[in-house]
Amino acid sequence: MQNEEGQTVDLYIPRKCSETNRLITAKDHASVQMNIGHLDENGVYTGQFTTFALSGSIRSQGDADSAFDRLWQKKKAEIGQQ
Repeated sequence: MQNEEGQTVDLYIPRKCSETNRLITAKDHASVQMNIGHLDENGVYTGQFTTFALSGSIRSQGDADSAFDRLWQKKKAEIGQQ
């Protein structure tokens, strides 16, 4: 829901798993969200970041490392980072 100024004012905004696109429920206490910083060509943080969220089911299967690696490799190609 948005107010007159266009700001989001909902109490709970559900997240989606970046790997499976399933909703992460409020009761999924094993889920994680990571912000990965972007670097310039000298390896200095630019102030920008990309957010990934993984559900607890992906983590319990032991696929979290490979999922983050696949997601970051795809995003890195999109933003042109080495």
